Amino acid sequence: MAGTGTGTGTRRRGRVLTGVLITAALVLGAGLYWFQPWKLWQNDTVNEALPTGPAAPAPGSSRAAAAAAPGPQTVAQGTLISHEHSTTGTVKLIRLPDGSRTLRLENLDTSNGPDLRVWLTDAPVKEGKDGWFVFDDGKHVSLGKLKGNKGDQNYEIPADVNLADYSSVTIWCNRFNVSFGAAPLRPS
Repeated sequence: MAGTGTGTGTRRRGRVLTGVLITAALVLGAGLYWFQPWKLWQNDTVNEALPTGPAAPAPGSSRAAAAAAPGPQTVAQGTLISHEHSTTGTVKLIRLPDGSRTLRLENLDTSNGPDLRVWLTDAPVKEGKDGWFVFDDGKHVSLGKLKGNKGDQNYEIPADVNLADYSSVTIWCNRFNVSFGAAPLRPS
């Protein structure tokens, strides 16, 4: 009879150990999905040319008129500072000859991460940890997912966005509600 009690205890410990291992595997899987740590070692480089507007003159227009048409004009710009992750580069708001607007990131260099977005915001850019979390407190508009964590890239600004309402740009991690880096916008 003494052997019967030992077998039951061994089976119970086996079930408990199996339950702990299954739970640990589920927690590890969820953690990997949520944090995506492998992205910290992956770089996505994007090198887009500056949009220039219409490439050819309209039929019936003279070459002189086409040559005199203004090219893209920088209306505001700023330099990125680091927040949660080391971030460098330049941000430019550019008006194209057709009147459309583009936000351009030049020489961007930041960490990759889950669910990164490019936002126009009304928040002041603050150095250090004081600036990490301020950009979702006020008015902001997402220009889309960050195309790559390195390089030169363009983001179309919707026509209904009033640029006077926004004073900064942030590379925002939607997953963790934190700024990777940001730049104040100053008129050019």
